[in-house]
Amino acid sequence: MIALNPKINMVAMLSILTRKRMKNFRAHIPIMIEKKNFVVKTANTREELYAALKLRHDVFLFELLKKRKRSGLDKDKFDQLCDHLIIVDKRNNMLIGTYRLQSSRFKQKWYTATEFHMKQINRLPGTKLELGRACVHPDYRNGITIALLWEGISAYIKASGANYLFGCSSIKTTDRKQIHNIYHYLLQNGHLSNEHHVRPRTRFKIRGTIRQLQSNPDSTLINAAQMKDIIPSLLASYLKAGAKVYGSPALDKNFKCIDFLTLLDVSHLQEKVLRKPREN
Repeated sequence: MIALNPKINMVAMLSILTRKRMKNFRAHIPIMIEKKNFVVKTANTREELYAALKLRHDVFLFELLKKRKRSGLDKDKFDQLCDHLIIVDKRNNMLIGTYRLQSSRFKQKWYTATEFHMKQINRLPGTKLELGRACVHPDYRNGITIALLWEGISAYIKASGANYLFGCSSIKTTDRKQIHNIYHYLLQNGHLSNEHHVRPRTRFKIRGTIRQLQSNPDSTLINAAQMKDIIPSLLASYLKAGAKVYGSPALDKNFKCIDFLTLLDVSHLQEKVLRKPREN
């Protein structure tokens, strides 16, 4: 219990509470899965959390944007509210992948809602699980790591009783022609839905492009081979599992990418996606 000091303003108090939560960080839902050379778990100490935030910094900020923060961490106001799935290579004790998880059992302050109007999704019955900030060390970007992430997600779904998974799926492009091709590839293959009235918030709208996308539904068929290197592996695995993207993409200028709101009804989850990863 923190003793309130009337001389401390609310911003300072929130900062103290955040630091206290980070210092005493524990997982809401502890998960531990051991594979031959790997451990998949939820971060359960401040050190494990900071290792995840450092990997995110190295991938999102340095590798993609060539930027660094003095802290060496990629963090925001949602991190202390969430659980953080991590993968550790036992051979070198290195954290190689992470995924941020936020269950409606604990909080309903969504990162996704900062980019999209999503009131109807928020009203869906049952427990919702937001996934985001997925990142993998460059030396481990392969099918084994994706399968391990899914294994951890599957365990968390069961432990939290999640009925829906959702989040922002990022695609590294701001090129308008490429955005047009991605949108129509998703539409033509039954992956895109306009249900739930999802739309980007004003500052994330792609000016003029959405009208063009929606007024040209019969454009030339986009070859799947064209999309193979553009659609990230994790988003591809969501679509394979039966997920859909909703509405128009948001433009994230900070990370120089577009984001689609992706939603998966857990009852439609295809078991083949949650297959056990191969031992390595």
